[in-house]
Amino acid sequence: MSIGIFYGSTGGATERVAEDILNALDLEADLHDIADVEMSKLNDYTHLIIGTSTWGEGELQDDWDDKLSEYEQIDFSGKTVAFFGLGDQDGYGDNFVDGMGILHDIAVKNGAKVIGDNWPTEGYDFEESVAVRDGKFVGLAIDEDNQDDLTEERIKQWVESIRPFFQ
Repeated sequence: MSIGIFYGSTGGATERVAEDILNALDLEADLHDIADVEMSKLNDYTHLIIGTSTWGEGELQDDWDDKLSEYEQIDFSGKTVAFFGLGDQDGYGDNFVDGMGILHDIAVKNGAKVIGDNWPTEGYDFEESVAVRDGKFVGLAIDEDNQDDLTEERIKQWVESIRPFFQ
C-alpha cells in the first residue's frame, strides 16, 4: 500500500494542516505540495489524502486551479481517497470549503472510493458549501481563521476515522 498526501497552500495554513494530518496518521506516507509535482504523481499511490484551501468566492487554491484540467484526467479507479479543506466560514460563509467539494466531485466522477466523507457540519457556522452532501462535509473542514483552537482535535478525530482504511 502506498499513501500520498497532496495539498495546495498559498499562505501556509493548508501545508501546516497537511503536516499535522501526516503526523496524526502515524503511517508511512509521502507529503507533496501540488505546486512542486506533476499531477501524474497521484498515479503512484493507491491511497490519497487531498487538501486545498478555498479562495475568493469559492475558488480553488491557485496551484490546484492551475492544474485542474490535468486533475480532471486522473483515473481514480481503485484508489481510496480522503479530502480536507480549509476556509473562512465567517468571511466567506456562502462558499465555505468549496474547494474541497470541487476536488471531491472530480475524483468521485473519475472512480474514487471516498472515505472520511461523513464529517459533521455541527460546530460550524456557514451559509452554504458545495462540500456538503446529505448534511455532512465530504471531508475534514478546517477554519484556521475563526476556529484554530479546534483544528488539532478535529484532525485527530478525522484521522482516527480514516486510519483503518489506510492500514
